[in-house]
Amino acid sequence: METDNLYPKIYSMRNLILAWQKARKSKTKKDYVIEFEKNLRDNLKALHYELKYFYYKPKSLITFILRDPKTRKISKSNFKDRVVHHALVRVIEPIFDRTFIYDSCANRKGRGNLFALKRFERFRRKVTKNHASSGYCLKADIKHYFQEVNHKILLNIIKRRIKDEGVIWLIKRILNNNVSDNPSGKGMPLGNLTSQFFANVYLNELDYFVKHLLKAKHYIRYVDDFVILHNSKEQLENLKERISQFLEEKLKLELHPDKSRIILLSRGIDFVGFRNFYYYKLLRKKNIKNIERKMGKFNRGKISGSKMAEILQGWNAYAKWANAFKLRKKVEQKYTNFY
Repeated sequence: METDNLYPKIYSMRNLILAWQKARKSKTKKDYVIEFEKNLRDNLKALHYELKYFYYKPKSLITFILRDPKTRKISKSNFKDRVVHHALVRVIEPIFDRTFIYDSCANRKGRGNLFALKRFERFRRKVTKNHASSGYCLKADIKHYFQEVNHKILLNIIKRRIKDEGVIWLIKRILNNNVSDNPSGKGMPLGNLTSQFFANVYLNELDYFVKHLLKAKHYIRYVDDFVILHNSKEQLENLKERISQFLEEKLKLELHPDKSRIILLSRGIDFVGFRNFYYYKLLRKKNIKNIERKMGKFNRGKISGSKMAEILQGWNAYAKWANAFKLRKKVEQKYTNFY
């Protein structure tokens, strides 16, 4: 079986070099990258040895609070550990990715929020017969998702496809690095590549339940945020109840009580960063506040001109998908006037 002898592929020097190249992307000027690369060959050889002979132990996570715009607790791994995360994901991601449903949209090649947006528009047209009739959306997310992922359940899911004990040992090492922060065998740190990948592995169970057992045709998931579109509000009420029960019994999770509700599609649905109406899209208010906040930092000299230009380029590429021409011009003018 192809999943029986994966561990040597993870710690091979070729894979570690490719993982290092991935981990350093867009971070070449960071102090920790420069420090690691002063003795690159020796550091990669040491990592190879530690992994091969099961000496590897991740360093403690660096945790900080990010308020941009909502308050989130982010945990950053040491750069060496990030190389390991990339090495692991490079090898095992293809095994799992081919099992993911088509409309699992986050943290996957060829997917993303714009892919999810297009799928949402396609499903909305189908459900409403090209906006000629009423339709509804179950808009839901999972309460404290990353904090509540159960390690034992996650490992059991992984073991169905990965038989190599070395790989399982490494995954346990990575998961347990969060144990001092959450000693109950739950949770994954926001900010780790492995957390993003495991998030899809864990909720793939939900995807299969919704698509194959509940037979919901118009379902899209983006991390822990998902929508189901239907022309019957009663049908969505029933789906919501069954999904809630499945999450609690099988994955030890619960729907967020304030953020999981059924909404008339014509009222507009907040999904993947946009407020989606029938004939137009608006940027979410917090997205606008976020760029305004960064402009304020730039005006106060806390963000460099080159960094702000990079931020604006990314924001503009995103904002152009909304009906926000005047807003984009206004933000661009503010930047031009100051710079």
